[in-house]
Amino acid sequence: MATKDYYTILGVNKNASDEEIKRAFRKLAMKYHPDRNPNKKEAEERFKEINEAYAVLSDKEKRKQYDTFGAEGFHQRFTQEDIFRGFDFEEIFSGLFGGRGKREFRFGGRGGFDFGDLFGRQAGYQDMSRMPQKGEDIVYEMAISLEEAAWGGEKRINYRKNGKVEEVSVKIPKGIPSGKKLRLAGKGMEGRNGGPPGDLYLQISIREHPTFSREGDDLVVEKEINFSEAALGTTIEVPTLEGMKKIKIPPGTQSHTKMRLRGLGIPHFQGEGKGDEYVKVIVKVPKKVTEKSRGLIQELAKEGI
Repeated sequence: MATKDYYTILGVNKNASDEEIKRAFRKLAMKYHPDRNPNKKEAEERFKEINEAYAVLSDKEKRKQYDTFGAEGFHQRFTQEDIFRGFDFEEIFSGLFGGRGKREFRFGGRGGFDFGDLFGRQAGYQDMSRMPQKGEDIVYEMAISLEEAAWGGEKRINYRKNGKVEEVSVKIPKGIPSGKKLRLAGKGMEGRNGGPPGDLYLQISIREHPTFSREGDDLVVEKEINFSEAALGTTIEVPTLEGMKKIKIPPGTQSHTKMRLRGLGIPHFQGEGKGDEYVKVIVKVPKKVTEKSRGLIQELAKEGI
């Protein structure tokens, strides 16, 4: 489901009202309900998609998150259990089939569709102790360097699971920001009663860099120059993630001026292009001066410099 569009599944546009979404769901649920399509796997899968789409788009907060982060970003934040939490099957299905609710479809005689098989823990009419249950998720704090965050790559990590050390390979996407969670499906704790395993979530933090500070997808580096260089102009070398680069300092540059190096920042996460690098020029004032230097500075002072 992570790559599927919930709006497309229900056949509505992104600006659809709550009522339009509800009408579209009811129409499709009637059409693809497994009791009306016995032994048709395709209809059952379609029915699952319809319910998942409605569980998200009928919930204001979940819909907002889905619209903000898109399908892939949404599924990195919400598990299947999160999606169906608060989704009242009995209320929803009671109006679809002449007042017959979910209870009847689960227990109502031969041919009845098993909602427990479809929704696992979310079906409220089974013995929870016997139902398949998804395993618990594991959260792993993962610190990476600024370079790893910028360029991405593959990294192997070890984490503890059931008292044992597990090793897993992690793909780090380019431009990943600090605080982002990466989801490794099925790498969490084992499920119960035949249920699926939980997931492993990698909480990303980026270690402090000795040279650069990161502001979004931009980088900032400070570079000191002396007064004469600032006054007369000069050429200096500055570090970037791609190596040293020469830049020109124009005459009369003031301290704390920021000079922009276009496209030398962090690659945009899940997008094209890069941020920029900013060189913050700091004009250095000497703490001690020689007698000769003092005389020269006093001459400059007479000139109003």
